[in-house]
Order: sequence, then structure tokens, then C-alpha cells
Amino acid sequence: MAIYQIGGQSIHSDDPALSELLANIYSSRERPLCLCRTPGIEMYVAKVDDKYLIKRMPNSGSGHAPACDSYEPPPELSGLGQVIGSAIQENPDEGTTALKFDFALSKGASRSAPAPSGKETDSVKTDGNKLTLRGTLHYLWEEAGFNRWAPTMAGKRSWYVIRKYLLQAAEDKTAKGASLAGMLYMPESFNAEKKNEITQRRLAQMMRIATPEKGTRRLMLVVGEVKELAQSRYGHKIVLKHLPDCHFMMNDDIYKRLLKRFEVELGLWDALEGTHLMMIGTFSIGATGVASLEEVALMCVTENWIPFESTFEKMALDALTQQNRRFMKGMRYNLPSTRPLACAVASDTEPEPTAMYVVPPGASEDYAAAVDELIAESKLPSWKWVAGEAPMPALPALPEHGR
Repeated sequence: MAIYQIGGQSIHSDDPALSELLANIYSSRERPLCLCRTPGIEMYVAKVDDKYLIKRMPNSGSGHAPACDSYEPPPELSGLGQVIGSAIQENPDEGTTALKFDFALSKGASRSAPAPSGKETDSVKTDGNKLTLRGTLHYLWEEAGFNRWAPTMAGKRSWYVIRKYLLQAAEDKTAKGASLAGMLYMPESFNAEKKNEITQRRLAQMMRIATPEKGTRRLMLVVGEVKELAQSRYGHKIVLKHLPDCHFMMNDDIYKRLLKRFEVELGLWDALEGTHLMMIGTFSIGATGVASLEEVALMCVTENWIPFESTFEKMALDALTQQNRRFMKGMRYNLPSTRPLACAVASDTEPEPTAMYVVPPGASEDYAAAVDELIAESKLPSWKWVAGEAPMPALPALPEHGR
């Protein structure tokens, strides 16, 4: 539980009086202090959906104590380091974050459909100045805290919880001059008794983009859990869980490219029981109310909704979970699969957290060398598993008092 200092007063994060204190200083220049370290670390106040929240200052996450909710591994251990400050621009004075997208939210009549987002290029060059569709999902996931795990979280994650906190994460974000929350649709948890009410709310949100503006079709973002990829009468569609009465249509071209680009994610979802397949996409709505996908990206998550990229990563994450460890999953954002990143950071080791790396079987010499370079340059101690050459090593040791 975090403790903050506001106006000389110490207050716990679960104290009912905290909201009033934050409201009182929201318009001032006063900064709350997080007391996880001595001296305290400056924070800022954001207003989200008429609620006041304390957030860490930009680039300050690694300065917090590992057990603190505001702790964040050094950005170079994930893809965040490439996009923070460019594609992601935080403004503590206004309590907002501006995002720059590399995908369109409108479509002219002459524009052809793009390839599914996250496309791997032949070189290591990537535009870190803008977020890909996959990078946007990774950012929302991390902002909502679903790349983190602690034993107290067991059994507390469901689609209702995932949706609630992803929408909350979008509330203080802007993109292309508009609210991200206003352009994001996520299915409500299905309830047969309230089916008509839920449908009406969905239609009210989606049909805002049904009318073209100056011949340009407007697009929205959708995030949901995939139930199935299915054939439709004239193409294919993605069916999302909790959304039985609205499917997202795809033409054959997008469908074929989706299968090729996200072959790994689809294979993992098919093979590993209990995992979830997340989709983020841009879509348009016709006058008939039919949703058509323009661009799509997929992400696999574990039973506990923690993202993973391979069977071996999942084995490491499952071992951490089963041994009641605290950790954070590294997110790839815009980085291609040829660039390594920390699989996870164990936040319960002392005196510092431990960065964990998984080298997949058959990795190139360049990839293995890049992992070793990350380890050498990082200030954190490391744990490495070269999968396929040896069994998974013992997890990073806990301090004596934590065993």
C-alpha cells in the first residue's frame, strides 16, 4: 500500500480522504510525494472521469522502490524506451498524455486497406516516433497494470475488470486532437437480461462514425477478446467474446495477411489451453450498422491476462506465478521480434529487482549477442534461460525474510 505526503500530511492510498486532498491541489502547482523512498519522489495529480488520481512523473518509475505500485523497470528493458517522449508525450501540468499513431482513423475512397498492424520489416529500422496498433494495445495494457503480477491478484481478473481498467487508462489520453476514450469501443460483459440495453449503448457509440465526412469514412478502435475467426458468406469475420450480436467483418485479403503475420499468436492460442487472444483493430461502420475491420493486431495473454510471446516465456511466467512471486512483464511496443527485451522483471528480489531473459531455441548469434549486451548495460542483476539447450534455471532467489 502506497503512502503519500500532501501538504505536510501523510496519507495512505486507500484513505477515503485522499480524493478530497487531491481535488484541493489539482489546480495548484503542489506535487504529492510518494514516500516509498527517502526523500519522497514527486508525483502529479490527474483527473480521470471526475476522479482524482496520483500518477508518477515521466521517466521516474525506476526511481521508486520495487515494492511500490509506481515502480517501473528501466525503459530500455522493454520497447517503452523507444516510444516514450516521442510517440508518448506526458504532460504532468495538464494531467494528460498525447499519443501519436502510425495508423489511420479515417479512410478515403482511394486508399487501399493496410496490412495487419505489427508488420515485420526486413530491417531493424522502425518509426519510434509513432505508436503502431500493437504498440497502442501494449501501452494501454501497461497503463492499466495488467503486465504486473502479485499473489494478491489471483482470481481477481475477469473481462469486467480488464475492460474497466483499460477504459480508465484511456481516459486521460489524447490522439489526433481527440479523446482516446471517445474513439475506443470495448464490449460490455454479456448479460442476457440486459441484452437490449447493452445493444443500444453499443449502437449509440458506434453509429457516430457511420456518416462520412467530406467523402471520408471515420474509424474507431476496438479492443476485445477473440472467440473465433470464422468464415462469413462473402469473406471472414472475427467474433469477440461477450458480443454475440455484432461481428467484425474482413475481406479475404486482410484475413490471409492476418493469418500470416500473426501465425505465432494464433498457434499459441490454439495450442495452450486457458490462454486468451486479444485483438485491437480499427473499423468502420456502414449505414447498415455492419462493422468492417481496416487494420488488426493480436496479442496472447495467459490465464491471468499477462502477455507472452512464446511457450518458453509462458513457462517462465507460470513458474513465477505458481511460486507466488511479484513481477512485471516486459512489453514489446514497436520493437520487431528480432530485437530482444526482458521477458520479465522480478520485483521481489533484493537489493534490486532482477531482469529475466529467455533466449528462444534457434536464436541467431546476433540475437544472443544482443541479449548479452542488454545484460551488460543494465544496472539490474540478470537471470537468463537459453531455452532448448538446458532446463529452465531456478528462479531469482528471494531475500531470506521473503521466503
